[in-house]
Amino acid sequence: VQLQASGGGLVQAGGSLRLSCAASGNIVSIGTMYWYRQAPGKQRELVAGITSSGIRNIVDSVKGRFTIFRDNAKNSVALQMDSLKPEDTAVYSCNAVVFTRSGFNTYWGQGTLVTVSS
Repeated sequence: VQLQASGGGLVQAGGSLRLSCAASGNIVSIGTMYWYRQAPGKQRELVAGITSSGIRNIVDSVKGRFTIFRDNAKNSVALQMDSLKPEDTAVYSCNAVVFTRSGFNTYWGQGTLVTVSS
């Protein structure tokens, strides 16, 4: 199982970016999917999560600016980021609990860098 993230880049403050993450492999089902971020010199923090039934949880610091989407048919999750601020600069990583015929495990996608300039 692999999680492949994409969509990071450089954007000016107030701009938007959409991150995507797709899971591939011998997948039976996927549990909650998450986006985390780690800013320079800081600990990794949870940004948003979405269950397989579409229930969203978004942290207060980005609520109203970020939205998380999921496509179960494509085993993918996206993070729409609007009204970006310089403090949103971080490496963003997707995470999911994936069920295979062998059991389940937690997988991480490679990080994608988001840089917001002031």
